[in-house]
Amino acid sequence: YLTLRGEHPMGFEHLLRIILRAKWAADYLLMHPVVLDELLDGQLLAPFDSELWGRELREQLAATTMAGVPGAGGSSGSGASAGDAPDVERQMDAMREAHHAAVFRLLAQDLEGQLTVEALGDQLSALADQVMEITTGLVWSQMSRRHRPEPRFAVIAYGKLGGKELGYASDLDLVFLYEDDHEDALQRYSQLGQRIANWMSTRTAAGQLFETDLRLRPNGSSGLLVSSLRAFELYQTESAWVWEHQALTRARFCAGDRRIGSRFEELRRRILAQPRDRAALADEILAMRRKMHDGHPNRSELFDLKHDAGGMVDIEFMVQYLVLAWSPVFSELLDNKGNIELLRRCATAGLLEHRIAGELGNTYRHYRQLQHALRLNDTEFARVPHNLVAHEFRQVRAVWCELFGLPVPPAP
Repeated sequence: YLTLRGEHPMGFEHLLRIILRAKWAADYLLMHPVVLDELLDGQLLAPFDSELWGRELREQLAATTMAGVPGAGGSSGSGASAGDAPDVERQMDAMREAHHAAVFRLLAQDLEGQLTVEALGDQLSALADQVMEITTGLVWSQMSRRHRPEPRFAVIAYGKLGGKELGYASDLDLVFLYEDDHEDALQRYSQLGQRIANWMSTRTAAGQLFETDLRLRPNGSSGLLVSSLRAFELYQTESAWVWEHQALTRARFCAGDRRIGSRFEELRRRILAQPRDRAALADEILAMRRKMHDGHPNRSELFDLKHDAGGMVDIEFMVQYLVLAWSPVFSELLDNKGNIELLRRCATAGLLEHRIAGELGNTYRHYRQLQHALRLNDTEFARVPHNLVAHEFRQVRAVWCELFGLPVPPAP
């Protein structure tokens, strides 16, 4: 890597620009110096194709075996004989190195101004989908006791991955579902889910893929790691809290059996479209918002872009309220299309003024841009001076109070 400066002066200058623009980028390079190779292939700023990346990684992993060692046959694909066992440790490293390189490519494009904050979230989410899809198939193929060639198992993304708003260091909020009548299905898929989570979060010599959060499953941390589709349906229709239906507005299938994914989407839409008492729903959402606010105290003189009143969570909660309250009437609100697009659809349905919806969408985008810039410079909290966003947060507070019938508080 020291020869980079002398032999590739243009690449070295680009490296310096990246480091100067973002502390997070410099730290990432220190943790994963292998990504410097991306500066030399001439494709660093070329559009990123997550599907092509996934195909190439599958081929690489299929060839990563311990030749001559009897095993289960490894992953499907070229490069490995039927009797070769997969080199699991090397596969884990190879996947991490490939993921680090892809993230660095997107980081470079981001810092060069080629990606909007929405486009970056889409790309990072698509990359995570590919990682999840490849990991699911790979882990299943390496399980010694599996009762079918392909698992009837699906990974459901919630939160930032579910809403395709993933950031560089975001956790993955996941729920595992299966649809399989085999007598050992629960045991096998529980083992699969646990191994997937371990594959993602284990830190090897090449680093880590993602931290995973599985607490959004039915009954939270006390519930089963995986749920049958029927059990998930019963829980959502009979036992789930309102906040779990709020979370469901941002949930989507991201990997595994597409038939289960389709059935999940049908179920998601059916649950969200249930008629609700709007006054009771508003009370529940207000109570959850107070709980979240209390859980993220801000004792600084700065405005917290996400958690303070008038911030991102308020906009997200307003969208979730409108979806849960009005999707039985306006089915176009059922689509998981992101907060900005859903605000536009709310305006089209007459639930918000077009001007208000547009301004809320612009504010949400601005908040995300500021949050992103702060995190690139390794700031612990996404907080800015109040005067930087005074107009925005006052407007969000005003719309919040109007929507929920509350008095508008005085400006801080």
